[in-house]
Amino acid sequence: MSTATPQRFIALDVFRGMTICLMIVVNTGGGDPTFSFLEHAKWNGFTPTDLVFPSFMFAVGNAMSFVMNKWQGQGNAWVLKKIFKRTFIIFLLGFLMYWFPFFKPTDGHWALAPFSETRVFGVLQRIALGYCAASLMVWFLKPRTAAIISVLILLLYWPVMMYFGDGPDPLDIHTNAVLKLDTWLIGTKHLYMGEGFPFDPEGLLSTFPSIVNVVAGYLVGRYIQKKGNTYEGLTKLLMTGFILFVLARWWNLGFPINKKLWTSSFVLNTVGLDCMILACVIYLIDFKNKTKSVYFFQVFGRNPLSIYLLSELLVIILFIIPVGDQSLFRWINATIFAQLPDYFASLAFAVCYMLLCWSVGYWLDKKKIYIRV
Repeated sequence: MSTATPQRFIALDVFRGMTICLMIVVNTGGGDPTFSFLEHAKWNGFTPTDLVFPSFMFAVGNAMSFVMNKWQGQGNAWVLKKIFKRTFIIFLLGFLMYWFPFFKPTDGHWALAPFSETRVFGVLQRIALGYCAASLMVWFLKPRTAAIISVLILLLYWPVMMYFGDGPDPLDIHTNAVLKLDTWLIGTKHLYMGEGFPFDPEGLLSTFPSIVNVVAGYLVGRYIQKKGNTYEGLTKLLMTGFILFVLARWWNLGFPINKKLWTSSFVLNTVGLDCMILACVIYLIDFKNKTKSVYFFQVFGRNPLSIYLLSELLVIILFIIPVGDQSLFRWINATIFAQLPDYFASLAFAVCYMLLCWSVGYWLDKKKIYIRV
């Protein structure tokens, strides 16, 4: 068993790579019908797909625990510049991704897509804001203080959601406090329309509890660097994850597990599962030395942001390119994958698309190209 620090990075790359891999698969299904475990819960509830995004937030925190060790000895001004620069770039990339391709057909010609109808918040934007808040907390405060603040965020988010929501059910998708704040702050035209009406599952208010996923990842990263090389340390990580998972199920009775509202019970549920999964990954790699068998996921984990952006932008391009009276995306599915049985057609396209993105990541890895922000 190796206890060297580089092995910790391998485990992190694999964990992060598993997240990106599954994220691409669930985001790019070929169409209906789709296996239920590859879809998000409609509202309250939880599916394996709901674990993907919070796991990436958790992995961001894991990476922070390694990177911040290198920041020791640097002044606060240098650190703040580093944090805010990275936050701005990631947020901007997320915004530009939703604005892409920047033009749309209007009355027979192409016109600039109006900023007034562009989604402001989103996946990368939440990662940026969560990273920023968590980084400031763990840099300027002691880990214990950051953990206490995280607990307070989860506890306070519950009454805020219950008190500021409207109607008989303050957690309803049409009357919740997340939607109210976003509507007041940026208006409905800047919100996600995937539900068929304005509501952003990455809204500003629900970003606050997501900060806890990042802080938790950071604290776990610190822990595994100190005690993750022993069976006792790994067992404690596994048990901590299980306890959080049980607490989430208990809290679910009063504050339902809900990914789109990112409820406090959802945070405990996902952090608990991530702790258990990461413990298993570390056991496989550090204790069993199975480094060769996990290379597939390392490819994703070494260039996570660039591969994620590629997967999102490429699918947009496939929808833009016309083939007859349909998009290239629809044509590929109808011509190649629609011949497969129901459910498997959508999954087959998603897996092939994921492998295409992996091949780009493989090329980058072989060329030793690692794109960092």
